Amino acid sequence: MESLGDIALLVSQCNDCALHLGRTNTVPGEGYHSAEIMLIGEGPGAREDQEGRPFVGPAGQFLEQLLSSIGLGRSDVFIANMVKCRPPNNRDPFPEELQACSKYLDKQIELVNPLLIVTLGRFSLSRFFPGETMGMARGKLREYKGRNILPIMHPAAALYRPDNKVAIMNDFGLIPAMLSTLGQASGKTTAPTINEVLPPEQLTLF
Repeated sequence: MESLGDIALLVSQCNDCALHLGRTNTVPGEGYHSAEIMLIGEGPGAREDQEGRPFVGPAGQFLEQLLSSIGLGRSDVFIANMVKCRPPNNRDPFPEELQACSKYLDKQIELVNPLLIVTLGRFSLSRFFPGETMGMARGKLREYKGRNILPIMHPAAALYRPDNKVAIMNDFGLIPAMLSTLGQASGKTTAPTINEVLPPEQLTLF
């Protein structure tokens, strides 16, 4: 697994857990190969399984709006999931399924080498901080084995409970300042430039 392309190819051929039996397409992840921000969700849904791309359903539309609100697009970040195949009926991934996919995600993190990892939802939070609740962890910059981690609720949480929308928007709004601080601390020049920021009222769920 020397490149993101190698990982995508191996994922497409993977049968290391039972999820491969029901997939239409694998969803290895996509985005900028040297992104400063890596977003990690849970797993593909129905639309993602059909298209082979992460976050392309309603939650993905909201994610794109969140990125736009801080002056970024999908091409500026790398988007991945804990599991690369859709769990049946969108159920929670089983531990053995998470374990089977962990080698791919580990290598993606190593290759992209992001300045900031944004975990979306409780499963990706638990990968770095087992046993912590989203309510306790969200919006707080943490460090795990040399990686900077920002836990945020999954965008789908705003679709099911609109009162979560403001919390998610507020947490995303922390990212530009965090990137600037982390970039200065690491000696890296943060790019792309954070430009036009949309007021929260311009963000919709669809």
